[in-house]
Amino acid sequence: MNLSSSTAAASLPPAASPSPHVLAGLPNATLLTRVSLAFVEQRINLYLRFGHPARELRLDRWRRCAIFLPGARFARIRWEANDYGTTRWQLMVLCACTPLDGMQRIAGIRPGAHILLHAEGERQVRAVLSQLDAIEALSIDPADVSPAYWRTLGNRLAARLPLPVYTVERHAAWLAGKALQ
Repeated sequence: MNLSSSTAAASLPPAASPSPHVLAGLPNATLLTRVSLAFVEQRINLYLRFGHPARELRLDRWRRCAIFLPGARFARIRWEANDYGTTRWQLMVLCACTPLDGMQRIAGIRPGAHILLHAEGERQVRAVLSQLDAIEALSIDPADVSPAYWRTLGNRLAARLPLPVYTVERHAAWLAGKALQ
C-alpha cells in the first residue's frame, strides 16, 4: 500500500509552523534536531506523523527539513518502494535531545535523537498507527503522550504481546507527575 502525499501534507500544514522568531531568542549553544523529509511519487515518502517543529524549511520540490527544540517528541514514517512494490515500512517515535543527553544516530536526523519506539514492517506500523488514531480520538496530542507509554508499546510490539491502550486517566497521571517535577 502506498502512503499518499495527501497524508504527508495533512500531517503538518504549512501554517502550523511557528514563526522564525521562536528560534531567535535561543542561546547559541541550544542543540536543534534537524529531520530530513522527502516525497518522490511511488518511490519514497518520509514524513512526520505528529510533532510540532519549531521551524520547517522547504529545500526543493521533493525535500523539506523540520527543526525541533530539545525535548520535543515526534514520529517519522518512512515508506519506500521499487518497481515490484513496497520495500520498507518504518515508524519511529523520537525525542529531540539536549547536548547532555545520550542519543542514537539515525539516518536523516542530525545530530541524532532518543528512540522511544521503533516499528519496522507493515504489520507493526499499522498496529502503531491504529494506536495513534485511538489516542487522537481521545483529543490527546500524540506529542504530549508519556514517553513511558511509547517505550512500553515498542516492547510489546517486539514481544508480540497485546498492545496497551492509552487512556485519559493514564494521560492525566502523566501530566500530574510532570507538573510535580
